[in-house]
Amino acid sequence: MKANHKIFNMDNRAQVGIGTLIIFIAMVLVAAVAAAVLIQTSGTLQQKAQSTGKEATQEVSSNLMVKNIEGVRAKNNSTSMANNISLLRMKVGLNVGSSPVDLNQVVISITDGTTTNNLIYANNEQTYDAKMANFSSTVTASTNLNALLNKTQTPPGDNAKFFFTVEKIRDEDGSFTQEKPVMNTGDLVTLYISTVSSGDTGYSKIGSMSVSGLLDSGLVISPRTSVSIVLTPESGAATTADFVTPSSYGTKETVQLYP
Repeated sequence: MKANHKIFNMDNRAQVGIGTLIIFIAMVLVAAVAAAVLIQTSGTLQQKAQSTGKEATQEVSSNLMVKNIEGVRAKNNSTSMANNISLLRMKVGLNVGSSPVDLNQVVISITDGTTTNNLIYANNEQTYDAKMANFSSTVTASTNLNALLNKTQTPPGDNAKFFFTVEKIRDEDGSFTQEKPVMNTGDLVTLYISTVSSGDTGYSKIGSMSVSGLLDSGLVISPRTSVSIVLTPESGAATTADFVTPSSYGTKETVQLYP
């Protein structure tokens, strides 16, 4: 039997020299540059994706939560009261996990079906280049509320038509002040909205607070009135509270309106 002979072609030659070294180094450099570009691009895309996701979450989330709304009628005494609601007390908190909310940047739109008032916080200077007339960051919330109900400036006009004020109920970290009304998770505040109508400006008290010269807010919150309130923060979804006032206020000074 004839044996099989396998013949292998042995090529022991290789490229050597400066030219080959230059080509090798060039290939390594090109690969390194390409890798660096890919890494940088992927990092930038990741950062933009995270930023976009965070902004999208803030826009669709609802930070503010309206707990309840009470209406208060102006009065002279227990038997002489306004026919309409003169002041809204809106208790507001934050949803679980919400980011801090600066009430200085919140816009409240309220309508009675005929008139709409767009209100900003009393210390806000961005819209009218002026704080609410007689507003002070060093006084109590009730003093600023009195100014909301009784004072006017030109421009923009009667405080009641353009501003709202706030009083804190719970603020464990002490972050909330009249000058910087910033709400954190767990905080609870009362927003005051004037709804004094033109026919009810002659009364001398709202709740336990003495007032003089109540100013017309342009709103009329009479019985059987459909009221819509929208709170629009700087970021996040707007919060809406809609309600219909009772068919009669009777002898009640304070009326539960929402929920």
